[in-house]
Amino acid sequence: MGKYLMFLPPLVFAALALMFWVGMERGETELPSTMIGRAAPAVQLGPLSDLPLFEDAQLRAPGIKLVNFFASWCAPCRAEHPMLQKLADEGVTIYGINYKDKPDQAIGFLNDLGNPYAAIGTDEGRLALDWGVYGVPETYVIDGTGKIVLRIAGPITAAELERNLRPAIAAAQP
Repeated sequence: MGKYLMFLPPLVFAALALMFWVGMERGETELPSTMIGRAAPAVQLGPLSDLPLFEDAQLRAPGIKLVNFFASWCAPCRAEHPMLQKLADEGVTIYGINYKDKPDQAIGFLNDLGNPYAAIGTDEGRLALDWGVYGVPETYVIDGTGKIVLRIAGPITAAELERNLRPAIAAAQP
């Protein structure tokens, strides 16, 4: 019996590895959001330099819009920026919320990569809590009534753009 015990640790490890692998393959990669289908929380932001300020009235105005939480210190924010610029070039209205960032660094970020935002504001963290933000980047699709129809936690990649974002924008059209 004693000589068979030496096989126990590798067998336990293999069983645990199999359980983790099966759990990872379940396809549940989205972080849950209780905000879907609800009115977007009120927006109160500080200005970022002399850029147009994102205000609550813009959020409630007719038309589909995106709200993007970002920061200059966020590497995934840099990675998704070309997708945001592409959407803005296509005529999608995007509002930016600069999250817990230094104003000069945020301006440098936008100067380096371009500014896809129709208006922008700064948040020290309070608004992000109201929206249920886990971390940056996060993007929300808002319909023409001010209701959240989709939340993307993490960077918008080309695959994410085609798989989730474009269909949500199309479905939110009146």
